Amino acid sequence: MARRRADASAALIETSDALVRALAKLRFAAPVTHVYQPLEYARAAWVSYVRRYGAGPKQVLLVGMNPGPFGMAQTGVPFGEVELVRDWLGIDAAIEKPRREHPKRPVEGFACARREVSGQRLWGWARDRFEKPERFFTRFFVANYCPLLFLEASGRNRTPDKLPAAERAPLERACDAALRGTVEILRPALVVGVGGFAETRAREALADLGVAIGRIPHPSPASPAANRGWAPQAERALRELGVEL
Repeated sequence: MARRRADASAALIETSDALVRALAKLRFAAPVTHVYQPLEYARAAWVSYVRRYGAGPKQVLLVGMNPGPFGMAQTGVPFGEVELVRDWLGIDAAIEKPRREHPKRPVEGFACARREVSGQRLWGWARDRFEKPERFFTRFFVANYCPLLFLEASGRNRTPDKLPAAERAPLERACDAALRGTVEILRPALVVGVGGFAETRAREALADLGVAIGRIPHPSPASPAANRGWAPQAERALRELGVEL
């Protein structure tokens, strides 16, 4: 059993490495001026996360959209708010720099003092509900659909759904393949999009795999609903999907 679980973690790392190679071939035009790939420059933290918590199978795979500038872009962990990744998940690794760094969005790694609200909410909920990360990851795993952060000249985050169709299509082909690979490795009974975009992409990518797909609200502070108590809403959505908490 231990060997099988270790093999699952290794397979997840191989899947993400293949995604890095596929995405390296893509180019993005203005208004995108900088593209961060934390699976490269924060690979040490990502690998630590997967090796520690990625052993399958899982009951539920939670899928986010893409990195936030003060979350995964800093720590290499999806929704990776610095304090919770370091103090609750127990991950602290040397983080390198992206190939081209935006002067308004420096990568400071675990020294970053900015808080990622979405990560505070998601990982804070997991901590409060399950107490120990091992209890959470026995049943759950958290991944991002797209591992790239897109920045405009102003430093504004541009989400993948706002890219033009010609850029979005090859990006989605590569990310769809990686999501399928992740599901085949972890064999979840349920894939849950964190927000509407991730749910839509999961339904497209996994249509023939026979896995149940649902959604919970995104914890972004840009969502008025999420600002009115995200955790109870997320738990209600999970229970409606048949997940016991």
